[in-house]
Amino acid sequence: MRLNVAIDGPVGAGKSTVADAVAAHLGILHLDTGAMYRALGLTALRRGIDTQDEQAIVDLCRGLNISVSHEEDGQHTFVEGEDVTGLIRTPEVSMAASTVSRYAEVRKAMVKLQQKLAAETDMLLDGRDICTTVLPNATAKIYLTAAAEERAQRRWLEMQQKGMPDTFEEVLQAVKDRDNQDMNRKVEPLRQAEDAVLVDSTNMTFDEVVDAILAIVEEKRHG
Repeated sequence: MRLNVAIDGPVGAGKSTVADAVAAHLGILHLDTGAMYRALGLTALRRGIDTQDEQAIVDLCRGLNISVSHEEDGQHTFVEGEDVTGLIRTPEVSMAASTVSRYAEVRKAMVKLQQKLAAETDMLLDGRDICTTVLPNATAKIYLTAAAEERAQRRWLEMQQKGMPDTFEEVLQAVKDRDNQDMNRKVEPLRQAEDAVLVDSTNMTFDEVVDAILAIVEEKRHG
């Protein structure tokens, strides 16, 4: 039986970095599903396509080749063969990703690809509908979150290191806006699955979060 670990949670909860560490400890691959929506959002912005135009976004998604590969430094995301990994973490792309992910046909296409990848190998997937939609029968399900202020602080510090000029207040508002859009969309809104274990990282160190999730996985595998 495949070892599939599912992690959901809001923006800035640290899913990607935590998932990288957990997957490394388990010796399995990590698929950052959010990066796939970000790649679509980035492409729409680049091509001047209105992300509020559902049909235009669906048409773009159907004709776009989005792929991932796992390198020594983690997952790389590609659009039509171009590595866009370093371009998809801006607030603008984040909101674009949140918008395009509302559309049912877009989610259907992405989920199909994600399920195919997870069926082929032991894998950890993180995103916003992994426990509820993509891998409802995952070995272990985790909902990773933190207070909005803490998530904004982490995101702001990360952006400061990259030389981005956004203020903390702007980042906090962007986090709250993203939460509102993700949790209230009509198609597969962000929510904690009934059988997902809550991990609130507000007052936890990175290592404590990783250890907590590894303990959950171990219990689900052998408990």
